[in-house]
Amino acid sequence: MRKLFLLLPVFLICLEAWSQSVPEGYQRAQVLLNSRSYWDALNSFKEFTSVEKYGNLANYASFHAGEAAIGANQPAQAIEFLQPLVSRNWKGSQDAEYLLATAYFQNNQALEALRAIAKIEDPALQEKAQDLSFEYLSKSSPNFLISNLKEFENQSAYKAALGTVLKSKTVLSSEEKALYYEMQGIGANASSGQLKDDVLDIVVILPFTDTGNGQISPSSFTYELFQGIRFAVNKMKREGANVNLSTFDSQRDMNHLRSVLQEPAVAKADVILGPIYPDESDLVSAFAENAKIPFVHPLSNLGERFVGKQYSYLFRPSAQNLVEGIIKNLKGKAWGNRVAIGYSGSSRDEKMAALLNERLTQEGFQIVDSQRLDPRNAATFLTDLGVRPGKDSVNLDVDQVIFLTDDPSIAQPTLALIESVTTILPILVMDSWLGFNFANYEMLEFPNFYFISNNSPALDKEAMTSFKSEFYGRNLAFPTMNAILGRELVYWVSENLKPTFGFDLRRSLDQQVFEPGKLTWGFNFQNSNSNQYVPVFTIETGELKPLLNQ
Repeated sequence: MRKLFLLLPVFLICLEAWSQSVPEGYQRAQVLLNSRSYWDALNSFKEFTSVEKYGNLANYASFHAGEAAIGANQPAQAIEFLQPLVSRNWKGSQDAEYLLATAYFQNNQALEALRAIAKIEDPALQEKAQDLSFEYLSKSSPNFLISNLKEFENQSAYKAALGTVLKSKTVLSSEEKALYYEMQGIGANASSGQLKDDVLDIVVILPFTDTGNGQISPSSFTYELFQGIRFAVNKMKREGANVNLSTFDSQRDMNHLRSVLQEPAVAKADVILGPIYPDESDLVSAFAENAKIPFVHPLSNLGERFVGKQYSYLFRPSAQNLVEGIIKNLKGKAWGNRVAIGYSGSSRDEKMAALLNERLTQEGFQIVDSQRLDPRNAATFLTDLGVRPGKDSVNLDVDQVIFLTDDPSIAQPTLALIESVTTILPILVMDSWLGFNFANYEMLEFPNFYFISNNSPALDKEAMTSFKSEFYGRNLAFPTMNAILGRELVYWVSENLKPTFGFDLRRSLDQQVFEPGKLTWGFNFQNSNSNQYVPVFTIETGELKPLLNQ
């Protein structure tokens, strides 16, 4: 039993002075209550709770009956005694409100308890009520506390309990992470009280190493990405730009990443690039939303976790953007309404396949096949559609085929089959197929491969030629696709985070529908947290050309 009665005012424990004599049975009930004989006290006080019969004495009897019921672990009875008291013009109504909140908590009616606490105006009682609230709420579930935060955010104990509950959890959802940072004050108003200088402060957080071996691999995709980022920043400095780069290793360790987010350089950042993996990016996104610092995921197409966020971005198109780009191009070319879809088991490709099935059907297309692919069934996927040697591959039961995969082990048998047949069947693939060393699209009899842009590099741009030459001169190797994306990412950031816009990324992005890229074909982030510019390319005389005029 909590030390509840030690908190109550003395006048409610002692014998009250009445204009009438106090009945002997009431006095006996008080003695039973003070001796903690709660059941006997409860039954004894019941006799005196009629206002018509006992007047003001009934108020005290109901109050003490509520005390006894709580002591006897009968909160429902306590609520029955106390509810009428809080609405009466009685000098102990505030104490009754506090006791009623206790009964509600004990009866697992936390919302009612919190609403009762909100009605307590006496400062001393309110302070005790907050202690009581924290004791109960710190044992509540995060879901309850988060879902009701808006109603009770002005109660200090509520927010303190939420912070305690979130801190005790080993695994947090994205929303819980954001609230945890808010409770801890990490990142909140990071730049408050500071005048923003004209230096573009870029923070990179990438998993260069892991806790297993602690080694950095120069061939890892994260290091390649960083090479492009570092190249771009150093070039900006040589050209006189005010830019600063701070780099941190997440180590694939969430506890270490939390400590990184408390670094002063992170607090003053204008933008955070990376990390990569979902658990890490969710954590940094939650921090960024609280700190109001733009966070950009460099490589992912899965943007649903950032829906509704104001400071979290994908540099690449989201799965939804890619699907809408495909549909726009299919409608623009009008090859027919019969579509087959093959996809890998990656999260992005399964997501896109589901979206395409839904959206194409809405747009009047017919899905003749939709199949998950692997290296064993990639070729048979096409042969089952009638694309096979020795058969007329013009009059087929499908008008276009879409491959949603970056897997070369799926692409290779597909290309081998197409090279052995004669077909004009349009085949849409991801732009990653352009980089496969076994692919030679110019050798095909018909240019029937089309490439879905995913921040596609513009290989024939003068800026790309210059970048390759400079990169090779500094690294003795040509840049990989990840290095190209890293360099382009910094270009995009520098073009949109400028002192003229107050380093406000959202404001800058919303100013323009289309923004040309330096090494890629371009961007459209207007009213979006991912790149909406998704052309589909064809190859003409060795050059990529957009299938439609965008």
